[in-house]
Amino acid sequence: MEIIARVKEVFQKEIDEVIKVRDRVGIEVEKCIRMILETKGKVVITGVGKSGHIGKKLAATFSSTGTLTIFMHSTEGLHGDLGMVHEDDLIIAISHSGNTEEVMSIMPSIKKIGCKVVAMTGNKESKLAKEADCVLDIGVEEEACSLNLAPTSSSTATLMMGDAIAITLMEIKKFMPEDFALYHPGGSLGRRLLLKVTDIMHKVEEIALCEEKEGIDSILLKMTNKNLGAACIIKDDKIVGIITEGDIRRALKNKEKFFEFEAKDIMTSTFKSVKDDAMAIEAMQIMEKGKSKIYQLPVIDNEGKLVGLVRLHDLVS
Repeated sequence: MEIIARVKEVFQKEIDEVIKVRDRVGIEVEKCIRMILETKGKVVITGVGKSGHIGKKLAATFSSTGTLTIFMHSTEGLHGDLGMVHEDDLIIAISHSGNTEEVMSIMPSIKKIGCKVVAMTGNKESKLAKEADCVLDIGVEEEACSLNLAPTSSSTATLMMGDAIAITLMEIKKFMPEDFALYHPGGSLGRRLLLKVTDIMHKVEEIALCEEKEGIDSILLKMTNKNLGAACIIKDDKIVGIITEGDIRRALKNKEKFFEFEAKDIMTSTFKSVKDDAMAIEAMQIMEKGKSKIYQLPVIDNEGKLVGLVRLHDLVS
C-alpha cells in the first residue's frame, strides 16, 4: 500500500460525500435555524457513539458562538439526565441510521415534556425522522472506511452541518469579537481578543519626550535613559512626530552635520498611531501592515494627546 496515496484517497472520499450533503441543503436547514432563533429555552444536543462525540463538539461550538447549548448523552438521558430538559428547549437528536435504540428510547419522554425535535440523520424514512419536527439530511453514500462501516464520511458531514448552522446563527445574531472573547477568556485566544492597548502600553512618564528644536545629543540621552527605542516629539501636549533608532541610523549617514540636527530635522511626522480604546490586536495589525514593520506605535486619545507607546516586542510577548 502506498500510504500517502491512501491517506489522500480517504480525504477525497470524505470531501466528495460532504459536497453531496452540501448540495442537498435546502429549506429544512433554514427551518432548523429559525426554530433555534425562536427557542425560548436552550438547545439540547443528544446522541451516542460517534454521533455523541460529534454532538459534544457541536454543543461547545454553539455555546461559544452565542447559542445556549448543552450536550446530553442519550443513555444518560434514560437514567435521569432528562431532568435537565424543559418544555421550552429544542432537541437536536443525531443518529445517522435514524433508528439508534438509545436515541429513540428517550423520544417519548421528550415529546411528553413538550420539546420540539430536530433530527440530524442519514435516513429520512427512519423512526427518528418521523418523530422530528425538522429533518436535516446528513446521509452519505459511502464511508471512507474500506469496509464501509466505520463512521467517517458520515461523522464529517454531521460535523460540517452543525458548524454551518452555528456560524450562520452567529452571524444572524451579530455576534462580535468582543462577545467571542467573553466566552474565551483563557489562553492565547482570550488574551488576543480581550487585551487592550492600555493594558500593555508604556505610559507617558516612561517615554522619551522631546521638543521639535531639541538637539540630537539630548534626544540620544533621553532615548537611552527610557530604553524604548523611540522618542516622541511633543508640541502643545500633542505628538507631532516620532524618532526611532532607525531614524538615528539614517541621520548618522550625514556624520558632518549629525550633532547639528534637531528633532524636527530627523523625526517622522507622518507616523502611524493607535487610539487608547483600541484592542491590542488592532495595534499589532497596524504595526505589521505595510512594506516594513513598525516597532513602536504611539497611543493617543481622541484629542490627539499622547497617552502611551506600544512596542511590537510587548505585543508579541
